[in-house]
Amino acid sequence: MAAEPRFVPLTTWHPLEPEAMQLRGREFADELARRRTVRQFSDRPIPDGVLEDCLRAAATAPSGAHIQPWHFVVVRDPALKHRIREAAEREEREFYATAPAEWLEALAPLGTDEVKEYLDVAPALIAVFAERYGVRPDGSRLTHYYVQESVGIAMGMLIAALHHAGLVTLTHTPSPMGFLNELLERPAREKAMLLLVVGFPAADARVPDIVRKPLNEVVTWR
Repeated sequence: MAAEPRFVPLTTWHPLEPEAMQLRGREFADELARRRTVRQFSDRPIPDGVLEDCLRAAATAPSGAHIQPWHFVVVRDPALKHRIREAAEREEREFYATAPAEWLEALAPLGTDEVKEYLDVAPALIAVFAERYGVRPDGSRLTHYYVQESVGIAMGMLIAALHHAGLVTLTHTPSPMGFLNELLERPAREKAMLLLVVGFPAADARVPDIVRKPLNEVVTWR
């Protein structure tokens, strides 16, 4: 029998004046507009507690049936980071050797290649796993709902939180990513979704000269 729903008063929301709402919305949009993907990292360590707070923010993401089907693995050990780099570069060499010309052409303005030095240099890597299903105490399988959507929202919130905390990130998605399950000792029911490189930019960091689409190209008002 399904458990009876339990509700409590909403005490975490507080009304704002229209001017304050407009200001906060504008400031947040402006802050995120300054976010850039970085590929040249410093080895400067991240202050204690910063990653924990950013992960705590990501873990507040909404999820299907409140299953919270995500798991984050923070990697700071240099030897383990290097093993991840070696595995990722093997996959990347295969990708660049076999990828369709159209895909390589789309990547060309970003200046990417199979060399992933930042996986060694950056102080932290965060591997994000999606729990495709759960396991009940009796060992039976527990269905998870809207897994990719839920984990995708959490990943976006994590990137925003890290940027807000003064860090830079790189979303790295080598394909396939099964090696992360093996190296990070995660169960087969979890699927690696993203390897997030986190830290501070190198003093000489450069980013591609690109622009984002204007709002009128990505939003329709009805």
